[in-house]
Amino acid sequence: MSTTPMTDRIAAMQDYAAYKELTWEGSFDDYLDLVRERPQVTRNAYQRVYDMIISHGSEEYIDNKKKLVRYNFFKDEANKGANAVFGLDIPLMRLVHVLKAASEGYGPEKRVILLHGPVGSSKSTIARLLKQGLEAYSRTTDGALFSFDWVNLEGTELAGKNQDRFPSPMNEEPLRLVPESWRAKAIDELGLSNDSFRVKVEGDLDPASRFIFKHLMTKYEGNWAKMIQNHIRVRRLVLSEKDRVGIGTFQPKDEKNQDSTELTGDINYRKIAEYGSDSDPRAFNFDGEFNIANRGIVEFIEVLKLDVAFLYDLLGASQERKIKPKKFAQTDIDEVILGHTNEAEYKKLLNNEFMEALRDRTIKIDIPYITKLTEEMKIYEKDFSPKKIKGKHVAPHTIEVAALWAVLSRLEDPKKHNLSLLQKAKLYDGKVLPGYTQDTVKELRKETKREGMEGISPRYVQDKISNALVNESGEGTINPFMVLNELDKGLRHHSLITNEEQRKRYQEIIGIVKREYEEIVKNEVQRAISADEDAIAKLAANYIDNIKAYTLKEKVKNRYTGQDEEADERLMRSIEEKIDIPENRKDDFRREIMNFIGALAVDGKRFAWNTNDRLRRALELKLFEDQKDSIKLKTLVSAVVDKDTQEKIDIIKSRLIKNFGYNEVSATDVLNYVASIFARGDAKD
Repeated sequence: MSTTPMTDRIAAMQDYAAYKELTWEGSFDDYLDLVRERPQVTRNAYQRVYDMIISHGSEEYIDNKKKLVRYNFFKDEANKGANAVFGLDIPLMRLVHVLKAASEGYGPEKRVILLHGPVGSSKSTIARLLKQGLEAYSRTTDGALFSFDWVNLEGTELAGKNQDRFPSPMNEEPLRLVPESWRAKAIDELGLSNDSFRVKVEGDLDPASRFIFKHLMTKYEGNWAKMIQNHIRVRRLVLSEKDRVGIGTFQPKDEKNQDSTELTGDINYRKIAEYGSDSDPRAFNFDGEFNIANRGIVEFIEVLKLDVAFLYDLLGASQERKIKPKKFAQTDIDEVILGHTNEAEYKKLLNNEFMEALRDRTIKIDIPYITKLTEEMKIYEKDFSPKKIKGKHVAPHTIEVAALWAVLSRLEDPKKHNLSLLQKAKLYDGKVLPGYTQDTVKELRKETKREGMEGISPRYVQDKISNALVNESGEGTINPFMVLNELDKGLRHHSLITNEEQRKRYQEIIGIVKREYEEIVKNEVQRAISADEDAIAKLAANYIDNIKAYTLKEKVKNRYTGQDEEADERLMRSIEEKIDIPENRKDDFRREIMNFIGALAVDGKRFAWNTNDRLRRALELKLFEDQKDSIKLKTLVSAVVDKDTQEKIDIIKSRLIKNFGYNEVSATDVLNYVASIFARGDAKD
């Protein structure tokens, strides 16, 4: 047993070097040396947020002939994807472009960035990511920023009784201490900029710091250098929402109780007695959301629910980059103003003529629902992964069918191209359908008006999957039908469904999803039955021998009798028909396979039956047809199964478990379900 005290063992885990770096403090001259070495420390809020996103890297990819960028920042890898945003690369590209333009000073920095979209479309998640990311970035060397404290004030009565230190109440950039009239000249002559970054600090000090600055300049008879050397200490600034440093969040409350001082600060009545006047800035708490978010980001939750009095502050903060604290002059701020709102509130804004000024100062970025199946699935796979779901088995395709239903609810019916809604969803997801191209997908997207802005929220689907998980009827397993039933039942009481027609459409989509799932599981059972490697290899060899003889106009040696015979047309067609090769195209398909084999031989590779996808599928379906009668799959729906059949069924079950991710319960369920389909005579050739 260790004799080291437990507190010492815990203390040994501390990164003391990091602590020293984050609590760095120095003189104004030390800071100027730092700026000369790394001028990026003086970046404004928009520059810092944009650089933070870019610092995580990005990847370019082509989607339907369109070059898109995926920013790694929104994967939230630092938190193992806890707040990852999926399937919204295009809206996020628009957001990053706005931030880039603002960082260059092209105009968006004078606007409110408004994330707009239906409920549950990731607006809050994006805002949370930006805030958390900025906090983390401020703790890195690349994201470092600095502020200052007034020091050695004891005896001057500037900081209050028994106070020697007065921190900059709005955590301002230390270079703001250089008067604006000669700030630009000082930056140039001191060589504080370099080729990669041009230092440009705008704005004046906050009222309290300006008050102290003015009095100390009087004391030192205008000797700015002496005042700075004696009374300024620069310190590292670490942004933190919890500590209300550089990260602000404002959520409108009851309209009757709203007070604009929540944004711009209020008088500290206890300090009036100390300083003698309520117009003394030192008796003012600069703790409104705009004040504390200076140098960082302020988030307005449901921004359009703000009272009109708040909107005046918001308009000034966005356009002039200034706020007006009670009884004080306008005060400069440097922060990203980000709001988000849902559809209903935005429609109110459009219909309210008093809100015209806000509309004019807003950059709206639509954040729609996901319309790509594989991206929607990632949301639920994150929440219902095997690591999180202990003691429960989620059967294959359970997440997929729930996600498919959600995506289909958001799509607009195709107006042309003779497509079904399901086919449209598959094309959007990158699937290849005969007769349709990437240009088709581009046309489909262009013809829509509000696709992704209506439909079912991921939250609703998550709730219903949760319901299925706590239901005791599944023997520790949930399957697609359990989830679809929960989704269907919930529609009767869904608060966001406004009319019966909408409810009926969502129920019809459940029917579409069930039919698609039926095809998926029939395919899987077919593959499990036809997964006899020896049998399928023999069938493949037989087929290849016959098409080789057919295309070369030769005869085939019968492996059993040794006699030369004509190519077996009936065998070849029985395989080709499984993948809908018509009679008039059989020669083309056979030549295609022979050419494929020849191309492999040229490269020194051997042909295997599963290397050609179309042939593999045809062989599997043929073997399935040959074997299903011997297995007597239909007898599964009856209570009587003979020993020989049961052994074969157990083999199929083991293949479903091994190759497709089922467990004993779900494999039995899916076999029984597919058996019932065949018993109805619904199986397709």
